[in-house]
Amino acid sequence: MPLDINPVHVRTLQAIARSGSFSRAGETLHLSQPAISHHVRHLEREIGVPLLIRRGRRASPTEAGALLLEHAGRAFKALDEAREAIQRLRGRVAGRVSVGTGATLSIYVLPGLLRRLRVRHPQLELVVVTGNSGEIASAVSRGELDVGIVTLPVPVGRALLISPFYADRLVAIAPPGRQWRRRAPMTAAELAREPVILYERGGTIRRVVDDWFRRGRATPTIAMELGNAEATKKLVGAGLGLSIVSEVAARAEARARALNVIPLRPALHRKIGLIRRRDRAPRPALQAFLAALDRSPRRARGGPNP
Repeated sequence: MPLDINPVHVRTLQAIARSGSFSRAGETLHLSQPAISHHVRHLEREIGVPLLIRRGRRASPTEAGALLLEHAGRAFKALDEAREAIQRLRGRVAGRVSVGTGATLSIYVLPGLLRRLRVRHPQLELVVVTGNSGEIASAVSRGELDVGIVTLPVPVGRALLISPFYADRLVAIAPPGRQWRRRAPMTAAELAREPVILYERGGTIRRVVDDWFRRGRATPTIAMELGNAEATKKLVGAGLGLSIVSEVAARAEARARALNVIPLRPALHRKIGLIRRRDRAPRPALQAFLAALDRSPRRARGGPNP
């Protein structure tokens, strides 16, 4: 009896396997957690075997799940290529582009670029997955993502091609109020005297910040470690410490005087780069996305304006 496999449910399984959690898959696919769970249950019922191993909040594919994803990945790729070929006959650029990046870039850098790209190529299907630089690089290397926009350096093998995108300026943020209204840049030694809220360990941006403190011969007093810039800003605004974030992430709060933004001395930037498979020529859909990045004023100036 032939299997009645719903491709939408397989896409859901892909997102869970890629992110390692139901909740992050739901955020990526804009689905509720009950909907995600329903997709998995329906798929497992149809296949007849468990497809995921659940350990607390984490989830990973079983042997059967990995096998299904391997074959489904090839099938989805063939369908995408067929759709692109048909659209080329009609003189259009179409197809699916999967992009991996960090939360800050997905919130503050990509929206304007993706909006302009969608206006130019309305047939494009754009999928944005968030994670840390190492996770994104691994997914691109395995062929699960077409391109990654990540903080450099990131460990990659010869299979990946890396090209610079822009330099993202990092700044200190402090609670609102007179105490932290200053024009003079803040040194590592000065910042280390205050409780600081830093990105969680393991990410490339945390290594960039830690290196800045080391070069300034200062050891920060770490009050908290978080993986989310939005939560960090809320905690800083509540007076629980200072932090270092991307300047673009604090721009709205600075304008609203909800936070004080203080430059750093020496200035601190993180290098943002593009990574993709070296052995795969970009399809028209990916070419259109890469061309949009090339046209970005942010790339041309190497600065903060999207």
